[in-house]
Amino acid sequence: MITVVGTGTGAPPPESLAGAELVVGGRRHLDAAAVPADAERVVLGPLAPALDIIERHHDKGSRIVVLASGDPGFFGIVRVLAERFGSDALDVRPGVSSVAAAFARVGLPWDDAVVVSAHGRDLRTAVNVCRARPKVAVLTGPGAGPAELGAALATGGAEKGGRATAAASGLVAPRGGAAHGYSPAPLERVLVVASDLGSGDERVERLSPADAAARDWGTGVSVVLCLDESRVLGGVRTVAGPPRAPARWALEEGEFAHRDSMITKFEVRALALARLGPRLGDLVWDVGSGSGSVAVECARFGAAVVAVEKAPDGVERIRANAAAHGVDVQVVEGAAPDVLTRLDDPDAVFVGGGGHELPGIVAACARRARRGVVVALAALDRVPAVRAALTGAGLDCDGVLLQSSRLAPLPGDVTRLAATNPVFLLWGVRNPVYREGVAQ
Repeated sequence: MITVVGTGTGAPPPESLAGAELVVGGRRHLDAAAVPADAERVVLGPLAPALDIIERHHDKGSRIVVLASGDPGFFGIVRVLAERFGSDALDVRPGVSSVAAAFARVGLPWDDAVVVSAHGRDLRTAVNVCRARPKVAVLTGPGAGPAELGAALATGGAEKGGRATAAASGLVAPRGGAAHGYSPAPLERVLVVASDLGSGDERVERLSPADAAARDWGTGVSVVLCLDESRVLGGVRTVAGPPRAPARWALEEGEFAHRDSMITKFEVRALALARLGPRLGDLVWDVGSGSGSVAVECARFGAAVVAVEKAPDGVERIRANAAAHGVDVQVVEGAAPDVLTRLDDPDAVFVGGGGHELPGIVAACARRARRGVVVALAALDRVPAVRAALTGAGLDCDGVLLQSSRLAPLPGDVTRLAATNPVFLLWGVRNPVYREGVAQ
């Protein structure tokens, strides 16, 4: 039997090590534990050698104890041990996880928090989750600590190439009046860095992302909380974790503020969303955002979103629509493609609008997109050049002409079909497609 003991925020109970013939754990765990004098001690470094030693003892029927931080079944060693030896071989005794302890230290519930691991993983997923959600716990690691997280969040991935603003609100404007006259506050995030939890050196510090980026944090960091303090408390939850996917999408045009019907129609938006595939952990650009309807819908699915718009009145509309639908959207005021050069690379891009510069904008986006690009355009003459821009960047290109007719009333309780303007929707997909699920 392999006993896996979570040390919680202190040393493991002495009885959990009684009779152990092999004790495996990090150096600090072993130093804090009452390891039997005749037991073999293995300091965890690379997992493979330690697993081989565990296997030799397991085959002999030895009493094995593995020490781990907090709850070892939560982003911990239980997964690896169960895959190697089977869950029936494990006796797991969890402690208090660093996430639970950190939220307890700041007096907040965490059933509605999103927990993301950056330990041994690409930091970009954690950064994008922090941009998109108001309450996030980040499990850190070498090269992915508070300084690196703070540096990424301090710019938001959107301040480098132009003037950036952001919006977030829990308010929903009534249909047809999407936040007119509402001026949302700038997007704010506070980092809570919890270090050496449960030890005499424990520290819990609140600071801005920029201040976190300027510090050398050493190796004692347990977890980092990224909070929008205006939205850390909400209603009673039934399902833990991030909010469920929206029940509706491809929202009607009347649910957004827009100018003279200059908005991506819901039929087009429905297929665009299907091809973009926005999800938690992704970064999506909406270039030529206009009203921001595509940006808002991608954010409702949990993606971090940067909306690029050159018209000042369009910038304000995007901010208002984001606030009205209670999502975070970073807004960059400027003209593509120049404004794109210093933004973080996106997973997916939506490009709207037209003009002679469209193929160049699409080409710039296609070179940067990790997964794919979707382009909506009305002019037939632009289609060949846009296709060439997508394929020239190595994307597999496809597309459709969307023509729809909506039911419209006539006098005398009669209904007619009212045709909408035809729109070409082209998309390019990078091959091979990235793994499904949260971005790795």
